[in-house]
Amino acid sequence: MSISRRVFSLGAVTAALSACSTGAGPAATPQIGEPRMPSASNPDFDAWLRRYHSTLDSHGIAGRALARAKYLPGVLGHENNQTEFVRSLQDNIALAASDARIAMGRKMLVRHRQIFAGIQARYGVEAHVICAIWGHESNYGARRGNIPTISALATLSYGSRRKRFFEGQLRAALKILQAGDVAAANMTGSWAGAMGHTQFIPTTYQAYAVDYDGDGRRDIWADDPADALASAAAYLSGSGWRKGQPWGVEIRLADGRDMGGRRVPDYGPSEVLTPVGPSGPAFKVFHNYHMLRRYNNAMSYAIGVGHLSDRLAGGRAFQGQFPPDAEGLTLVDRKNLQRRLSAKGFDTGSQDGVIGPKTIAAIQAYQRANNLTVTGKATRALLVALG
Repeated sequence: MSISRRVFSLGAVTAALSACSTGAGPAATPQIGEPRMPSASNPDFDAWLRRYHSTLDSHGIAGRALARAKYLPGVLGHENNQTEFVRSLQDNIALAASDARIAMGRKMLVRHRQIFAGIQARYGVEAHVICAIWGHESNYGARRGNIPTISALATLSYGSRRKRFFEGQLRAALKILQAGDVAAANMTGSWAGAMGHTQFIPTTYQAYAVDYDGDGRRDIWADDPADALASAAAYLSGSGWRKGQPWGVEIRLADGRDMGGRRVPDYGPSEVLTPVGPSGPAFKVFHNYHMLRRYNNAMSYAIGVGHLSDRLAGGRAFQGQFPPDAEGLTLVDRKNLQRRLSAKGFDTGSQDGVIGPKTIAAIQAYQRANNLTVTGKATRALLVALG
């Protein structure tokens, strides 16, 4: 099937970053760090909704849930803000395979070892690969999204540049409700309709979601992650995943060998990627790299998830060095800057080396407190000033 698992494989990527056993806990419950998205009055949207509702009979869809849809202007604001295409590859890897995410992923592999073993045996997709996807998509279930899917998709169908696409997703979401897999109140997800632990869009849910636990529902939203993890495995398996083969290997560009000097085994057709140029890390990628890109068509996603899966399986961090950023700082420098700011009482939230909103706010607070020009920029001069 050529359609991507998510809308973002069409050219944009969401910021989907563990609660994870019976599906009693509704995913509609707001999660930490995920405030509710407010609705707003919009007569034009209401008129569109009435017109769209009248077309559903021709598709054999009961549209009762659509009558309760709200206009969510925030989803349209998010449409041009997909973070994987804003952050650098190095930042994406640092977030995808952070120490915290690796540690949590290893705990989840142990906590859910029977589920992972069963899924691996049934679908032929390695446990550490599915766990890595889970970690990247929803932080092991902690960030499944709490935005009502029908309202989000209705808003996008009304106001997005890709109305036709989102109308298809909206029809699919209504069919899911009609089938009884989830109650409307519990059908929640990201601002663009990616749902549950593994962030499926509705059409891919229809094609690949499975009832792994045998309760009669394909529930990717519940606290129990079994159906969601099995659904991700079913998607990769159905796309052509090759068990026992790597997504890629970090290599030395000079001789094509791995970073330990060994010849890379023949895993079939391959290509060499040098995402930041010949002076940065190089990767020899294989068939399964392209399977990860079917899940999400960003190179940074495939490398980040592939690397996280390797780390969960006991592999080591990438050894190739990324060049300094525009301010002359390396990842180690940026981690040190965050560490020093936090030590002085200016909370950066984490020390992962990624200069996000919390780090920018901490820099600004430090600059104001020290009568400096407030820029929010992480610079070499700031690092030196922090001591």
